[in-house]
Amino acid sequence: MDKGLIASLLEKAIASRGTLFDARRETAFRLFNGFLEGCPDLVVDLYAATAVLHNYADPPEQGERLVNETCNFLRSKFSWLNAGLVKTRSAKSADERRGRILFGTTVGRKIREHGVWYALDLTMNRDASFYLDTRNLRKWLIENVEGKTVLNAFAYTGSLGVAAAAGRASRVVQLDRNRQFLNLAKTSCALNGFPIQKQDFVAADFFSQVSQFKRKSERFDCVLIDPPFFSETSKGRVDQIHESAWLINKVRPLINDGGILIAINNALYVSGKEYMQTLESLCADGYLKIKELIPVPHDCTGYPETQIGKPIADPAPFDHSTKIAILEVRRK
Repeated sequence: MDKGLIASLLEKAIASRGTLFDARRETAFRLFNGFLEGCPDLVVDLYAATAVLHNYADPPEQGERLVNETCNFLRSKFSWLNAGLVKTRSAKSADERRGRILFGTTVGRKIREHGVWYALDLTMNRDASFYLDTRNLRKWLIENVEGKTVLNAFAYTGSLGVAAAAGRASRVVQLDRNRQFLNLAKTSCALNGFPIQKQDFVAADFFSQVSQFKRKSERFDCVLIDPPFFSETSKGRVDQIHESAWLINKVRPLINDGGILIAINNALYVSGKEYMQTLESLCADGYLKIKELIPVPHDCTGYPETQIGKPIADPAPFDHSTKIAILEVRRK
């Protein structure tokens, strides 16, 4: 891409996000979504005073000049940036996929959103340890789960569960196979002064643990499922393209009458229409009801004045391939 063009696209994207910058440099948001804003080989995220550049070029070498030009642009634009790193999605090296420092020595370790602190480990995983597209859902949880028991399945680093704790949930169970991810969730709790109940940080296979909850007749007022679009273990398979209804039905018995099921489908190739048809089919028996769809923030979707590309599959009536639905549950 021409050097002048990427600078122009970045300037436009930054201008559209002017209200998202905070004086204390504590927040996090997507600074540039190249898939929808004119450069599909590049995404730029801001975590406090650290810029994270995602190189999506394949082969990745084709994106190196773009990354360097973007890095130079950002450093000249924002003198307060402490560090920058690049995550190369198609790299052969796991270290390159997790992230390589471009400048600076200390990357951000925490961000603040809606008054809540979240711990970061930006190079722990291929992703940056904190999903920006679920910001509005975290706000919803802060405002809607007071006094409720919450199960955050496929918790990853636990941001949705931490938001529920910030919303004064009476109990939050964080469930993920990876103990390292859950340890970061504990750090987030510590940053906010939330009590850490070790038994509620469950490092286990989803399918085995759900079966255990059912055997014990353990139920929750709110269950969140935010699974990867595909994964498979010896205990079961997650397939967000073909089997999202099956996964929802898997957790329905865990939810109290009048409770909430929050279902997230992030499959790029599943259109919003297809997912809505799945949800409406599940609601046909009257024991599930679509209460609300949670939008993804504009910094992730692109703004009307910055949008150039289109999603792989039309997400409507959702606004992004991360499709978030709040479902009300009735028991027979």
